[in-house]
Amino acid sequence: MQKKEENSMSTETEIKGKTFKAAAMVETQAGAVVSRALIQKKMGTLTLFAFDTGQALSEHSAPFDAVVLALEGEAEITISGKPHGVKKDDLLVMPANEPHGLKALTPFKMMLVMIQE
Repeated sequence: MQKKEENSMSTETEIKGKTFKAAAMVETQAGAVVSRALIQKKMGTLTLFAFDTGQALSEHSAPFDAVVLALEGEAEITISGKPHGVKKDDLLVMPANEPHGLKALTPFKMMLVMIQE
């Protein structure tokens, strides 16, 4: 898996107070996982991801809740061994300290909101 971070789009201050199409702010690239951090604060982050078909994030855990909003395509997100199919407009909360992973079934875009305590 190749992981890339896009830096050519708007910065946090440039997107505030404006309407934008989230899925258009990150592009799928062949054989890669692409991420674009929109907001990074002590209390949480907002990051866009684009996965090519078959790309994955290996199982890991985080010390705080994370919310996934599917923007395009389909993926399987596993939480504590239980698979969850997600597709456009689905919302899934991944609980803190539970192992989770993701595999893109089609080209897949999502917004990830991490809420830290």
